[in-house]
Amino acid sequence: MFGNYFYHQRIRKAVASFGKLFNDIYIIRKNSSGGGTDTMKVPLSYGPRSKYLERVRENPSLTTDTKTAIKLPRMSFEISGISYDPTRQLPKINNFNQAGNTVNDRTKIYSAVPYQVNFQLSIYAKTQDDALQVVEQIIPYFNPQYNLTIKPLDGFDTIKEDVPVILNGVAMEDNYEGDMAQRTYLNYNLDFTMHIFFYGALNTGKIVRETNMKYFNLSAGLNDSDIPLQRQTTTLTPAGVSADSDFGFNESIVLAVDSA
Repeated sequence: MFGNYFYHQRIRKAVASFGKLFNDIYIIRKNSSGGGTDTMKVPLSYGPRSKYLERVRENPSLTTDTKTAIKLPRMSFEISGISYDPTRQLPKINNFNQAGNTVNDRTKIYSAVPYQVNFQLSIYAKTQDDALQVVEQIIPYFNPQYNLTIKPLDGFDTIKEDVPVILNGVAMEDNYEGDMAQRTYLNYNLDFTMHIFFYGALNTGKIVRETNMKYFNLSAGLNDSDIPLQRQTTTLTPAGVSADSDFGFNESIVLAVDSA
């Protein structure tokens, strides 16, 4: 079972697809009269929430750009867990076949295994209004899920997956406790579940182009010299098709001659 190397980058692709959902979010800061004063794209990066919280606490300025500063608002996300999902298990006969490197070869991949990948998206903001602008640009698209269409396997362009991303809940944390010298920030955490499939190693083999079957009368006993009651030969039409081409069948049936 092990020892046959393969790597389909399923988790890597899941991370990239999830991050792309939230990579184009903006906020607008308004002045006292309600007019827009500054439009800002909210940065997004992959990394643990604790890392960014520590950076926020250590930096003495949350609004100026310095070499070590983290400018708020910003977002980060990370994988929080991976678990098997038996409710989406497909029959083991659900295999995929595709043309191989030559016209006589085929590539086969066996039934995929369903898993759930849990993500946590964290939003960090200096003010409540900044945080709510980000949250309200996300929540309406999840009712409670948003579907992505991806190609899970390189080289298998015909295989596409509808991947649901489910919003499980939203939690808010503020850091207003402490003395006046302590820096404050708001942190919203959104928990998501993505349903994906994992695929095993690719297998190569030859294309079956012809089958031959013989039918005997078993009730009369079977000897090596017995003549079959019927011979059936099935071939492909056209004969030189590849594994992913349209084709038909030719059937030839020959009945045994009654020697009596």
